Amino acid sequence: MLDFAIVGGGPAGLTAGLYATRGGLKNVTMFEKGMPGGQITQSSEIENYPGQIEVVTGLDLMEKWPEQCQRFGLKHDFAGVTNISKKDEIFTITTESGDTHEAKSVLIATGSLPKPAGIKGEEEFFGKGVSTCATCDGFFYKDKDVAVIGGGDTAIEEAIFLANICKTVYVIHRRDEFRAAPHEVEKMNKLDNIIQVLNHTTEEILGDASGVTGVKVKSKVTGEEKTIDVLGTFIFVGRNVLNETLVQEDGNFLCDVNESGEVIVDLNMKTSVPGLFAAGDIRINAPKQVVCAAGDGATAGIQAIAYLQ
Repeated sequence: MLDFAIVGGGPAGLTAGLYATRGGLKNVTMFEKGMPGGQITQSSEIENYPGQIEVVTGLDLMEKWPEQCQRFGLKHDFAGVTNISKKDEIFTITTESGDTHEAKSVLIATGSLPKPAGIKGEEEFFGKGVSTCATCDGFFYKDKDVAVIGGGDTAIEEAIFLANICKTVYVIHRRDEFRAAPHEVEKMNKLDNIIQVLNHTTEEILGDASGVTGVKVKSKVTGEEKTIDVLGTFIFVGRNVLNETLVQEDGNFLCDVNESGEVIVDLNMKTSVPGLFAAGDIRINAPKQVVCAAGDGATAGIQAIAYLQ
């Protein structure tokens, strides 16, 4: 019987394991099929993690986390989890091999993934001018021209953020109006350095050995194609929340989620199910930053101890 089962080995899961074991829990296992570290290990440059003065890759940043977080007894099970369920007061963790593990409390920290736009050049130049995080990468394009692809809340919010850093921000959207909240669109409309490119599809992200050099767009009205010269392209067409492990036999989720599938939590990372916590990018209103995910994990680890006591 596990005191605390952690599903997901990114910054949230690792930090939860550190705080839970250092806080006295003796039987804590983190289930992570691959190497720990999470999505951030794919980032080519990190310069905004507190205390990290040198610019490093995401892989370098996360290199020592597993060793530190396992120092106090956190175990790592290299197994993919397919389901989390609860009966009476006990949770059951089912892995891809069909094995089951019982736990008194559980943290789900499986995160979410940006949806790919399926644009030619998107994969080729990802990390070399193509990004899905303005907060992470916007500063690299200070006083330069960039493009934002998308028309929802995230796209408009990130375009406004980038407008404070970049020279010009082109917002490319395939429809004739934005899906974002009206007040966000109103804020964007007041910014002179945001150029709206509506009723256009993005046909290709262009680049060379140095990275992105532009985007080719096509008018849905006239069919005309043109190239917009930019050095960075930020894609915001939604996210896939990795919540499949919470789906029960009846098709419902184990705990409350919002319309996007994000797990609803309070400030203590508690879900609607006692003993079940959620942290990192899988939860509502997640800032999607390493430091924030780590903070979530610390909170969840502390709260798991309080729950068990």
